[in-house]
Amino acid sequence: MSVKVGDTAPDFSLPAQNGSTVSLQDFRGKKSVVLYFYPKDDTPGCTAESCAFRDQYEVFKSAGAEVIGVSGDSTESHQRFAAKYNLPFTLLTDKGDQVRKLYGATAAFGLFPGRVTYVIDQQGVVQYVFDSMFNFKGHVEEALKTLQQFAVK
Repeated sequence: MSVKVGDTAPDFSLPAQNGSTVSLQDFRGKKSVVLYFYPKDDTPGCTAESCAFRDQYEVFKSAGAEVIGVSGDSTESHQRFAAKYNLPFTLLTDKGDQVRKLYGATAAFGLFPGRVTYVIDQQGVVQYVFDSMFNFKGHVEEALKTLQQFAVK
């Protein structure tokens, strides 16, 4: 299955780096969600992408959105990664890539977990999907553009 624009985002519950469990359902009716799947903590591309989300985090919050990063790394790895780069948003552990598979954010080149960002509105509907392994900042820029379109409506 591959989640597309117009689909209802599949719900999930995953452990966060702070020890809590986060469910997509928690945000329904309250906030938009920028859900980004990335390959691995503390690698050059993933660090660039996560730091770009960090640098625009207040803009995302002002637009009524929460940023959530997802990878297969452990909660301990997420804790170190978030602390090292002062990441103010939630990182979720998707052991076995179950949620990644549910969304269809699968392997790039058949080797690495893909880098895909989903913008999900308050009603839980996917409004935008950005899939690019190497345009790290594009994930942030495109998500912000999409959220700003919500504000104009």
